[in-house]
Amino acid sequence: MTDESTSNPEGATDAAPLASDVSSGDVVGETPLIVADVLDAVSKERDEFKDLALRLQADFDNFRKRVAAQMIDDVDRATGKIVESILPVLDACEAAAAHGVQGIESVWSALLGSLQKQGLEALDLADKPFDPATAEAVVHEPADGSSDVPVVVEVMRTGYRWKGRVVRAAMVKVKG
Repeated sequence: MTDESTSNPEGATDAAPLASDVSSGDVVGETPLIVADVLDAVSKERDEFKDLALRLQADFDNFRKRVAAQMIDDVDRATGKIVESILPVLDACEAAAAHGVQGIESVWSALLGSLQKQGLEALDLADKPFDPATAEAVVHEPADGSSDVPVVVEVMRTGYRWKGRVVRAAMVKVKG
């Protein structure tokens, strides 16, 4: 076994010199190897990978923000369903207070106050233009000619909004 075969196990006789071994303008085999061209190609490839990494990072940040917003929305919907199930209790308290039952106002106001701190708001629709997104017209009176727009004249059942979403539309009497 000769020295050549141990240093070059594939049996190749001409090993290509490294780019650092070749100066600008030297010829390797038949093609000129220019360091500037190699450097430009490597820089271009690096820039492509950097752009790809930045795009992937931006996509991940957008995904993370979208998932966080969706989780908040899901929690608001779930708590809204719980609040919606409590609304009949508020209605019973309101009816009891309207009929003069003693002692109910403190319980009603405490329950309503606690729910309002969390995001519940009663819809105040009396004497305002009728909006089908927030109210159901259960009684309709003809207009007296003063307005072309239907107006809520009486709220028969209070409507509620939970964190900006209507959880229960009000039942109203509309004129016009």
